[in-house]
Amino acid sequence: MQVGFIGLGNVGAKLAETLIRNKIPTFIHDIEKSSAINLIKMGCNWLDTPEDITSKSDCIITCLPSPKASADVIEGDKGIFKAASEKKIWIEMSTTQSSEVKRLAKKLLEKGMHSADCPVSGGCHRAETGNIAIFAGCERSVFEIIKPLLCTLGKKILHTGPLGSASTLKVMTNYLATTHLVACCEALVVMKAAKIDLSTTFQAIKISSGNSFVHETESQVILNGSRDINFTLDLVAKDISLFQEIATENNVPLEISPLLNKIVKNAISKLGARANSPSIISLLEKQTGLEILAPGFPAQIKDNEPESVGVEIKPTNGQQKEVT
Repeated sequence: MQVGFIGLGNVGAKLAETLIRNKIPTFIHDIEKSSAINLIKMGCNWLDTPEDITSKSDCIITCLPSPKASADVIEGDKGIFKAASEKKIWIEMSTTQSSEVKRLAKKLLEKGMHSADCPVSGGCHRAETGNIAIFAGCERSVFEIIKPLLCTLGKKILHTGPLGSASTLKVMTNYLATTHLVACCEALVVMKAAKIDLSTTFQAIKISSGNSFVHETESQVILNGSRDINFTLDLVAKDISLFQEIATENNVPLEISPLLNKIVKNAISKLGARANSPSIISLLEKQTGLEILAPGFPAQIKDNEPESVGVEIKPTNGQQKEVT
């Protein structure tokens, strides 16, 4: 199987590296060729347009920052649609709207090309090691074709149901992650104000019912002071606004989500859209005059788990059942 990869941002470049590391023939493209230099040195083949990528590839992966970017890559001049054909599969790994995935997939199906939405979750550090989680929304027959590829890119693979279901679930998980981040920021600042040691605070949260994946990762770079998690506030704003759209479309009145959107918009206005998401704590630091730092925490998160072939996760009454 030959793979085309379009979108070499923080996550996309690391996913493409995983393909190269596992000897999968890979063609790459990005709006900025400079982002591909290291991948080209590793053995990737650069092609100038999404149309060229599609012509050469069996599966075409997109990992892009917005629904508009995906639409441009597919429908634009020299886009994927120009070279779409039967037996090719589009895999959307961006965090995007379910309705937009379905719209673009319908267009590609006009030429016999099938689609799957396969967003990833777990952070750049797990994308780098091939240990990230992947949701897959598509027909089961399509999933069986792309499953070996997904099991190379990630560690835990969940077939979520029909096309679009994975995108809806991914938006939900990013909403939860943002909620946890803001809550962790508030918890750390309050403990500092209460004169509790922050290293002790970190461990107290980690071993308790207050723990979360976000705490175990983002709280560390907060306490280090780097606030570097390779995920920016503009992407946070996009994801949580998409979640609010889902709630609104389904007539679900929410209280936390609107407030969270307001908090993130305020952070962008003061810190800038490209600020790393954990830097949102600096707003509370400024308001309180407190410095939320502690020694011994890393500037960036590394995944220490060895790379392994991924497995499909079957949901069974709340339990995980792994299927090879």
